[in-house]
Amino acid sequence: MIQFSEKSLSKVQEIIARYPEGKQKSALLPVLHLAQEEFGGWLDVPVMDYVAEILSITPIEVYEVATFYSMYNMKPVGRFVFEVCQTGPCMLRGSDEIINYIKSKLGIGVGETTQDGLFTLKTVECLGACGYAPMMQLGKHFREHLTPEKVDAIVEECRTLSAINN
Repeated sequence: MIQFSEKSLSKVQEIIARYPEGKQKSALLPVLHLAQEEFGGWLDVPVMDYVAEILSITPIEVYEVATFYSMYNMKPVGRFVFEVCQTGPCMLRGSDEIINYIKSKLGIGVGETTQDGLFTLKTVECLGACGYAPMMQLGKHFREHLTPEKVDAIVEECRTLSAINN
């Protein structure tokens, strides 16, 4: 049975309390973030249904939001998710080449995860850092002015972090 931990459920109630009574749907985005974090890094249908139940909204209202935003994962992802911006300014500065380099380096396509479960490659719309193009988001951090050499260093950094934490 899907259920938030006591700590997360308390946080959910705190988030819901920020909004006027009857407007608990406003808590959907942060509650989805909590759900994704707590239930394996992605949102499957039972998790989204659980969120709908907590917020007293219909499941389709959750699905619409979760599938619209790129920050929510609809299938399992690797430990490190490379979210490469692919909009105009980044493309003008070479994001297509960076995406192709990452695909080649990791042996995966966009939306795929490496066999070792470490890396997932996603393309996303504007991350609001056009002056640092081409760029990607890795967790909560931006990686900017990407080059193949910088990608190599990022991959090695992630592998090192994974080895240390295992």
